[in-house]
Amino acid sequence: MTEMVFGTTPVRAGDPILPRWWRTLDRWSLACVLGLFAVGLLLGLAASVPLAEKNGLPQFYYVTRQAVFGAMALAIMLVISTFSPRQVRRIGVLGFLVALLVLFALPVIGTDFGKGAVRWLRLPGGMSVQPSEFLKPCFVAICAWFMAASQEVGGPPGKSLSFGLAVVVVLLLAMQPDFGQASLVLFSWCVMYFIAGAPLYLLGGVMGLACVGGVFAYGASEHFARRINGFLAAEVDPRTQLGYATNAIQEGGFFGVGVGEGTVKWSLPDAHTDFIIAVAAEEYGLILVLIIIALYTTIVIRSLLRLQDERDPFARIAGTGLACAFGVQALINMGVAVRLLPAKGMTLPFVSYGGSSVIASGIAMGMLLALTRARPQGRLGDLLGRGRG
Repeated sequence: MTEMVFGTTPVRAGDPILPRWWRTLDRWSLACVLGLFAVGLLLGLAASVPLAEKNGLPQFYYVTRQAVFGAMALAIMLVISTFSPRQVRRIGVLGFLVALLVLFALPVIGTDFGKGAVRWLRLPGGMSVQPSEFLKPCFVAICAWFMAASQEVGGPPGKSLSFGLAVVVVLLLAMQPDFGQASLVLFSWCVMYFIAGAPLYLLGGVMGLACVGGVFAYGASEHFARRINGFLAAEVDPRTQLGYATNAIQEGGFFGVGVGEGTVKWSLPDAHTDFIIAVAAEEYGLILVLIIIALYTTIVIRSLLRLQDERDPFARIAGTGLACAFGVQALINMGVAVRLLPAKGMTLPFVSYGGSSVIASGIAMGMLLALTRARPQGRLGDLLGRGRG
């Protein structure tokens, strides 16, 4: 009987699908995702009410929508988590092609909703979609496929192909402009390239090119330059989003000012999306912020630990890219709120309001749960040990 890579429960031929899925799933990561979604609804009850009142809508209009989007995201996540690595690769490739075509068409059919960046596609019924959110997990899947294929005997130049895709995607995102998503895509590619066996000097060269691109963007994009200048300013204007968020975090202290007693949600237009961590810090204090950080950290660390012995190169590379991108997106969002990073307009996965964000996070987490499931195979270390013998 073949033992699993993770844990000691054997997989038996003929096992029913659902019991086998439940035994092989990383249930701790699943629990953390559910915890993040619950925290998002809790914070949405406070953060979205002012916006609903401003727009003449029922008080809990946005919370209700988030619950619907979240239910869809969790259902999609659970379905994808039952997939094999091959099925994950297939939906990743197909999803990437669709998202890339839409991204190419955004300058013509997209809208900026008055925010200075053409990132959204308006749909009938007042709904909108941000294609770049769906592009990220699919980009990781297709690049991991190319990199894994390059390791086969006589395989294609997958690393070069993945680099070409990364350049195209980063340029498309920078043209919106969406430098935050572009940076996240480039970061995930670098992580996967490193896992696939790239020399460090090549990664250093890529990061150098990214810095040169940042300098160019600073001179060519007023949107980018304004955010960098605001970040580098000696003092924060208290009337800006960063000023409101910083003050709210300071006011919250360890235990917060009390549920519903916060004021930042009335001042910040993006309190329910990009700066929702400021609402958490003000009303619930450092305690809730640390819980949120712990939930993200648990997902990332457990995923990486489960992937370290994975023998399938696609699963190992794609899973690592998804886990690191998930954690770094959360890090960027919280880093912006405390002024450790320039403002980037990036959501907090599963916590911030937004249909595109939460559903795309569900797709990414479904892929990650599928790739970190226990499968009947020998440990990678054991295989290498037998090869040395």
